Amino acid sequence: MEQRLLLVLALTFVVVVLFQPLLKKYLPQATTAPAQIQPPAPMQSQAPAPAAPARAGQTARTLAVTKQASAETESVIENDLYRITFDNRGGQVKSWILKKYEDDRGQPLDLVNGAASVKYGYPLSLWTYDEALRNKLNSALYVPSSSGQITAPAEVTFEYADQDVSVRKTFRFDHTYTVAVETSVLVGGANVSAFPMWPAGFGDEFTPAAYAASRIEYHNEQSSERSYLFFPKLTERLAIKAISSGSTVHGPFQWGGVVNQYFAAVFVPDDQQNAALVTLRNAVEIPKDWQKPNLQDTTKAEVLGAAVGNLSGPTVERLFVGPKSLQIVESVPVNGSNATSDLRDLINFGFFGVIARPLFIWLRWTYAHVVPNWGWAIVIQTFIITVALLPLRISSMKSALKMQKLQPQMNAIKEKYKKYSMRDPRKQEMNQEIAALMKKEGASPVGGCLPMLIQMPFLVAYYSMLGSALDLRHAHWLWISDLSSHDPYYILPIGIVITMLFSTKMTPQTGMDPAQQKMMNFMMPMMMGIISFNLASGLCLYWSESTLITIVQQAVMNRTSLGREMREIALKRARKKDK
Repeated sequence: MEQRLLLVLALTFVVVVLFQPLLKKYLPQATTAPAQIQPPAPMQSQAPAPAAPARAGQTARTLAVTKQASAETESVIENDLYRITFDNRGGQVKSWILKKYEDDRGQPLDLVNGAASVKYGYPLSLWTYDEALRNKLNSALYVPSSSGQITAPAEVTFEYADQDVSVRKTFRFDHTYTVAVETSVLVGGANVSAFPMWPAGFGDEFTPAAYAASRIEYHNEQSSERSYLFFPKLTERLAIKAISSGSTVHGPFQWGGVVNQYFAAVFVPDDQQNAALVTLRNAVEIPKDWQKPNLQDTTKAEVLGAAVGNLSGPTVERLFVGPKSLQIVESVPVNGSNATSDLRDLINFGFFGVIARPLFIWLRWTYAHVVPNWGWAIVIQTFIITVALLPLRISSMKSALKMQKLQPQMNAIKEKYKKYSMRDPRKQEMNQEIAALMKKEGASPVGGCLPMLIQMPFLVAYYSMLGSALDLRHAHWLWISDLSSHDPYYILPIGIVITMLFSTKMTPQTGMDPAQQKMMNFMMPMMMGIISFNLASGLCLYWSESTLITIVQQAVMNRTSLGREMREIALKRARKKDK
């Protein structure tokens, strides 16, 4: 039995030795010690890093794009012209103060409309066609490259990223009113159209009239082709009623944005071909009297905004936010093939801008070199203009007098052909005789009107120029504190009525029926006075002074032989009517 037992053990040993390689290859190693089994447990949390080559792109993106601030901070960028306050929530502007201007309350002018921006968005927030994405982009906490007080020239970047969205907003500041803007938004690794915007009007808009003066404007090569005769090239100006919120205006265009009477926020895209402008229009409740904002008496006003960006990728552009001053807007270059490759078209000098612009340059020169007061500069310029137009006035009177002298002969010719109908060929002979008579005497049927027609473009241009001149805003003159607003005591409008009454009464009107003349002498001044009650004081000053000088001119002309002859004809005509 012992031999058999030894033989069994020997055979078992041989079998184990011989089958050991096969057991290691095909069967689990049950003999592994527990100490060797424990280490893999803590290694499981680290294993995905080397074990996920199939999802390497997703993993890399997840680790790289997660970027979000833990708290809300502000960055204040400042130069000699402005002080801009950024909030990292949304990476947007909460305040944009122009240091050289004040609002109507005498406070530093903040171009951010506080009430409207709370509801509809702050400047340099992002507009996307996806509303949910838009809300996310403008409420996220971005990581700023720097915070606190920053002095221009400087660059500030705001970044935000999660597992799906990656956003980068970069702003560069210098010593001008222009800010360089670069924005990019990636969703799932793909570019999304996201436009920087100025969404809710301006901070100097307090009254319904101020909101109503807002416009969305853009300039492109197509619109600049449409010109009238020798007048300046036009810009697309969209009034409030012509704007639909969320509509897209496709490029190419050189610049576009939102403006009001005196200030502008316009974007100048680098890629004009792929640029697009989205128009924004919303309603806000404002006090009817901004000086008493606590009262419940409110009214509805339309507030405009605009977003401009690139439809095919990241947006690279410049943003001009500042005053519509001629010297300033002409210093902002714009890429384009036309002669006016700057922002001068932001100032709307009207249809007769070719006259209005030189008038303003002359007025500004008078202010800078003759008298340092805009009111007195208007007085001096108005005097020169009115005196320069005197020859046209004299020519008009002479032409009217000649026509009045020929009136009896012309009436006799008309009486001779009275029996013929208008279709009768012999009626043409009447016109030929009258034309021959006027040619012989050197008279013209339009001679009295032509000088006035020549004056009209000049007068309208002056009207447009004074209405667009930022320099008159808050400019003082005697009792007037703001030449761009109405006369607080209505002295100038009353002066317009009085001077026009005297002027019409003194001017001989030989060709008008006396009854009609009496009515016009009263109705016209009253109508002009009513119109002028809400006009800018600078315009009323020009109007009343020019009429006053006209009265002096007419008084002198009435004493000449020409004036006496015209008055005698007018009196004879009146006596005949009385009989």
